[in-house]
Amino acid sequence: MTQYEQKFRDILAEILQLDQAELDFGIYRIMNQKRKDIEAFLNNRLVPEVTKILKAQTAAGTDISAMENEVFSHLAKFFSRYYEGGDFISKRRYKDDAYAIPYSGEEVKLYWANADQYYIKTSEYFKNYSFVLPTSRRKVHFVLRDADTEQNNNKAANNMERRFQLCEEDCIAEENDELNIFFTYELMPKTTKQDALVKDAEAKIISSFTEGKYADFAELVNEKMPTEKNKERTLLMKHLQDYTAKNNFDYFIHKDLGVFLRRELDFYIKNEVMFLDDLDATHIMEHLAQVKAIKLVGEKIITFLAQLEDFQKKLWLKKKFVVGCDYCITLDRIPRTLYPEIIANDEQRKEWVRLFAIDEIKGDMMTEGYSEPLTEKFLEDNPFLVLDTKFFSAEFKHKLVGSMEKVDEECNGLLINSENFQALDLLQEKYRGKIGAVITDPPYNTGGDDFLYKDNYADSSWLSLMSERLKLSYSLMRDNAWISLNINDIELYNLVNMMSMQDWSNINQICVKMSHLSGMKMSHIDKKIPKIKEQIVTATKGSESTLNPIYEPCSWDDVFSRYVSWMEFNNSDNPKDWTKTTVRAKAKEFGVDCNDKASFDKFRIDNASCIFRTAVDDAVANTPKDGLVRRITTAQGLQKYILNGEDVLFASSYMKPIEEHLMPVQPKGDIWTDIGINNVHNEGGVQLPNGKKPVKLFERLIKMLSNDGDYILDIFAGSATIVHACLNSKSSHKYIAIQSDYSYFNEKTLRRAENVIYSSEWKLDKPVSRKGISQCFKYIRLEQYEDTLNNLQPKNQRLDFDNGNGKGDFEETYFLRYMLDTETKGDLFNLEWFKNPFAMSIKTTKDNELVDTHVDMVETFNYLIGLNVETLRYPKDGYCVVEGTTHIGNERTLVIWRDCEKVSNEDLNEFFRKQAYCTTDSEFDKIYVNGDNTLPNIKTDEEHWKVVLIEEEFKKRMFE
Repeated sequence: MTQYEQKFRDILAEILQLDQAELDFGIYRIMNQKRKDIEAFLNNRLVPEVTKILKAQTAAGTDISAMENEVFSHLAKFFSRYYEGGDFISKRRYKDDAYAIPYSGEEVKLYWANADQYYIKTSEYFKNYSFVLPTSRRKVHFVLRDADTEQNNNKAANNMERRFQLCEEDCIAEENDELNIFFTYELMPKTTKQDALVKDAEAKIISSFTEGKYADFAELVNEKMPTEKNKERTLLMKHLQDYTAKNNFDYFIHKDLGVFLRRELDFYIKNEVMFLDDLDATHIMEHLAQVKAIKLVGEKIITFLAQLEDFQKKLWLKKKFVVGCDYCITLDRIPRTLYPEIIANDEQRKEWVRLFAIDEIKGDMMTEGYSEPLTEKFLEDNPFLVLDTKFFSAEFKHKLVGSMEKVDEECNGLLINSENFQALDLLQEKYRGKIGAVITDPPYNTGGDDFLYKDNYADSSWLSLMSERLKLSYSLMRDNAWISLNINDIELYNLVNMMSMQDWSNINQICVKMSHLSGMKMSHIDKKIPKIKEQIVTATKGSESTLNPIYEPCSWDDVFSRYVSWMEFNNSDNPKDWTKTTVRAKAKEFGVDCNDKASFDKFRIDNASCIFRTAVDDAVANTPKDGLVRRITTAQGLQKYILNGEDVLFASSYMKPIEEHLMPVQPKGDIWTDIGINNVHNEGGVQLPNGKKPVKLFERLIKMLSNDGDYILDIFAGSATIVHACLNSKSSHKYIAIQSDYSYFNEKTLRRAENVIYSSEWKLDKPVSRKGISQCFKYIRLEQYEDTLNNLQPKNQRLDFDNGNGKGDFEETYFLRYMLDTETKGDLFNLEWFKNPFAMSIKTTKDNELVDTHVDMVETFNYLIGLNVETLRYPKDGYCVVEGTTHIGNERTLVIWRDCEKVSNEDLNEFFRKQAYCTTDSEFDKIYVNGDNTLPNIKTDEEHWKVVLIEEEFKKRMFE
């Protein structure tokens, strides 16, 4: 094997992740199960293909070894250009150091390296790490457990960072012929070195392999994996280092890798292989043979890479399951018949003590104090205690939700624990065109831990993240709705330019003072200007959008300097009886010193309804100029007062209520310096040292950009400041907030929402008052892309590319194009799930641990079909019945779920009769039922039936 062929093989091994052969999770597991097929294809089909093509295209007896080297060299050079550390980067090469970008004649073009890719990164570390020992083929799992959740931890203040550490007790366990090694990932002083913890872990693990213990896994500690610096490195140390190191792979998935690489290959061949001016007529056939070999072999590699990338894209774009659905609801909304079960639930009582310090409530003559157990009177006296259904049984939750007459209408908000692309994608059917405003605070890309990016691609990674999420948000927004995004100088230019290239209108910026001239920013004032401001970028979905201006108090003379006349009404409603004088004359009459500005301003403000000026109006210019005031009604039905052919304008008509008092005001511009920024980290009863924004800022944005009753969407929810602002607005706004990290969601996002419902005032994590608001919100958790990968169990079907039976070409086509889809078919969608949908489960990562998790098929389907739920009941064992109206199409819909193992078709028919349902009347436009059934069916149009199998609709919607 020549060095050129070896380099070609090495690059393919890296791209196809064959160098990670022992890893047994995620996409690695799939590639490793197909490793032998990949190697067989490489050895038996691909490499020999080069020789075969060259021989067929050249004269007999021609020495083709040099030509083979040239082909392998070009193929290695081409594919290495676009692959960097686990990701394909869409950099269109012109030559070695030059690039070409797609351009369609636009006046201005914004482009970035990852514009053709989905940003998918959610963690710098492996959440699950498993590998296979090279000789014994036994599995070893590194498992995180007891991961702390940053509760009551202030990373900045305490100078702490997270580190991996071997569990101190029971750190190794053998189960089902597999070895589990347990770690924690917890806060430690920054001075703690991860390398030292790794060495300590290795020593402890090796010491556990004594006296024949774990003998079947001995190669883990005995096998050497030397490096230049450490000749004695063990296999165990190799995996410990990989596990605790940052995972720099898997930032992107290409949207259409096949098209991109095929176009680039043609471009490469034309510009860097076929030099027409240098072609020698005597060697033209050899040269064309090389071109053909490069193109044919390159296209086969591209076909397989495209299959792999398209498969991952399919997993990324698949609508994700709802794997958790609960409700937080104040006690005043819960039927009294459920109070005994609430009193009996000690976990809920403990949670109320932890969140709301209810153990400090003292009774008096009118109210009941805290006791164990709680009493019904105590619950009645505390109507704003927030019950969380996660502490209760499924039966309790079914009864609670079943008591609601309009489930979605009664829910004031929705919190989603998910990576935001997946959440926005699932929301499309139910909320498309429904969101009144998107108000969010995306990561600033400061280089800290607020945003994960591929080395050398910080801005490009950020643009890919924001581009797709803004597109999904755009489709959810109502026509003429507004969006606002907090940002600083780092990505401001990129954000504004990207939005200009999309369909956004009215793009503007607001400058907000967000810090003081103090602290670290003042240490280098001789080198750079201290930054105390941030920006808010606002834009609209349509060009005709309007907003609600924000007004601020000002002095009288700032806006009413021309209002110098006084109207004396003379106790009459008839304008002809009115007389006029000057404001100064009237002030003197009341003993007000007009030179005392404060006194004079107060007098004018208090009497603004009498102070006026006149303005020219051509429409009334012909009225008599006789000094009399006249009341007229315009053709548009407006009432006006006219004096000497001009409109009479009273100052009070142009004043606005500020803190319940009419005041002279002026509209706020695009510089805001009045947002309070002190003690923000304590707002809402949750501690957050950095990145937390004042709730007052978002209250103002909600007031300015939305109307009462609108849905407000926050796609980077953080500590739920938008939820807090919606609740403070005392309006009928509804909120949707999305936050990814499971622990952060529970301890910051969810907790703050509960806190501000229970009490508007908090100090030192305790409520100052117990005056809350009546509220109900739902919170759901979604399956994630990594969960989808971890649930794949591809069939281990061996392929024979050189079997001599004439099927080699067929197997090659299958391998290159269809293998992954075919061999994972039952993992992505399985009809078995629908036999008993109430028992469906998948493995998900929770607190960095892989656990079996119930899938809420009912809730998932409601989102897939965009159902606005009115009632959701479990009327009897084995049934769930949902009624509602679809958001798109406005179809009255009935969904009946059943456990097909308990409920036969005869049972279903009888249930229909008892519930007075009928498939042939007009009560419902669509009826969904799982499992083949014998319900009467009718056509609603040429192509659609009224009764539809849930399985069919579920699959179509999940992958569309």
